[in-house]
Amino acid sequence: MKKNILLYTVCIAAFLSSCNIYREYHTPEMDARGLYRDPVSVSDTLVADTVNMADLPWEEVFTDSQLQSLIRLGLERNTDLQTAMLRVKEAQASLMSSRLAYLPSLGLSPQGGVSSFDKGKGNWTYSLPVVASWEIDLFGKLLNTKRAAKAALMQSEAYQQAVQTQVVAAIANYYYMLLMLDKQLKVTEETSLLWEKNIETMKAMKIGAMVNEAGVVQSEANYYMVVASVSDLKNQIRETENALCMLLRQAPRRIERGRLEEQRLPEVLNVGIPVQLLSNRPDVRAAEMALAGTFYNANQARAAFYPQLTISASGGWTNDAGSTIINPAKMIASAVGSLTQPLFNRGANLARLRIAKAQQEEALLSFEQSLLNAGSDVSDALSQYQSASDKLVQRAKQISALEKSVEYTQELLMLGSSTTYLEVLTAQQSLLSAQLSGISDEFQRMQAVVNLYHALGGGVR
Repeated sequence: MKKNILLYTVCIAAFLSSCNIYREYHTPEMDARGLYRDPVSVSDTLVADTVNMADLPWEEVFTDSQLQSLIRLGLERNTDLQTAMLRVKEAQASLMSSRLAYLPSLGLSPQGGVSSFDKGKGNWTYSLPVVASWEIDLFGKLLNTKRAAKAALMQSEAYQQAVQTQVVAAIANYYYMLLMLDKQLKVTEETSLLWEKNIETMKAMKIGAMVNEAGVVQSEANYYMVVASVSDLKNQIRETENALCMLLRQAPRRIERGRLEEQRLPEVLNVGIPVQLLSNRPDVRAAEMALAGTFYNANQARAAFYPQLTISASGGWTNDAGSTIINPAKMIASAVGSLTQPLFNRGANLARLRIAKAQQEEALLSFEQSLLNAGSDVSDALSQYQSASDKLVQRAKQISALEKSVEYTQELLMLGSSTTYLEVLTAQQSLLSAQLSGISDEFQRMQAVVNLYHALGGGVR
C-alpha cells in the first residue's frame, strides 16, 4: 500500500512538472553577437574583450569635483529616482503579502443574541470562536504568485537602477553643455571686443579714403550681430541651468562649475562583449523580469484548471448547545477539509490562459527589442565619439587656416591692395563660426563618452 502511495505521488509530481506549473523561469537564449557596430570597420565587426567601462564607478569616469557634487545631489533628490525607490517598496510589500498567503488566515468571530418566548425572560446566548482557513498549495497557485511577485520586485529594482543611470548621464550632459556654452560665450565676447575696435579702424580708414561708408556700416552691422548672439548664449546658459536644477529638484539658480578645457574623461573606451548588456543594462534586466512575471502568470492560469484544497477549522466557547443554554460556556471545535474542482468555468480559465500566453509572447518581444536597443545605443555612442574626434582634427586645421586668412586680408586691406572690406568681414565671420563649431565638437566628444557609459549600463555602482 505504501509503495502504491509513493508511486502515485511520483506520477502526480511528474505530471505537474510536465505542465510547467512548478518550473522556474530561465533566461531565453539570445544571440547577442554583432550587437556593436564598429564605427571605422567596413565589415562592421567590432573587436572587443571582457573589459567594460560600465564596471567603473561614476566617480572614476566623471572626475570633476563640482560635477560629482551635482550627481550626488541628484541621486538624493531627483523626483523620478525617488518615485522609483517608492515603487521598489511597493513591490517588497507585494512580495511579503504573497509569502504570507502560505500561512493560515485567522479570525475572531464573536456572536451574541437574546431570545424570549411568550414574553418570558430573555435568554442570552453567545459564542466566541476563532476561525482558521488554510489553502494547501498542491498545484502551484501560491508558489507562482510568490515567484511573480519576486520577479516584479526585481523588475522595480532594475527600473530604479535604470533611472539612476539616466540621472547620472543627464546631469553630466547638462554640466558639459554649460561648460561648452561658457566657452562659446567667452569666445563670442572676445570677438565682439575685437570687432568693436575694427569699427574704429574702419572709420579711420574712411577718413584716409581707403574704404567708403559702406565698409564702416557693414562692420558695425557685424558687430551688432555678434553682440546679439551674446544675449542668445546667455539665455541658453540660463535655460540649461534651470533644466539642471529641475533634475536636482531645486529652485532655478546659478550652477557652480569648472571649465571645458579642464575636463578629463577616459580616452580608451572599453565596451566589453555584447552579452554583458544582459547583466549590465538595467532596462534590459527590467524587460527580462517583466518576461519572468508573465511566465509565472501563465503558470497561475494553468493552476486554475486543478482542484483547490482548503482546510478550515474553528474553536472557542459557547453557551448555546442547540436548544439548551449552558452556563458557564463550554468549549467547541470543528475542522473541515474541502476539495474544489472547477467544472463549469473551464472556458473562462482557458481564456485567461490564452491571455497569459499572449502576454508572455509580448514580453519576450519587448525583451528582445530592449537588447537590440541597447546594442544600437552603444553603436550610436561609438559613432558619435569617432565622428567628433575626426571633426576636431579637421576643425583645428580649419581654424588655423582661417586665422591666417583674417590676418592676411586685414594686412592687404591696410596696404590698399585690391582686397575689399567684404573679404575681411567674411574671413572674420568664418573664423568665429569655426571657433564656435570647434567648441561644439569638443562637447560632442564628451557627450559621446557620457552616452556610451550610459548605454553600457554604467552609473549604478
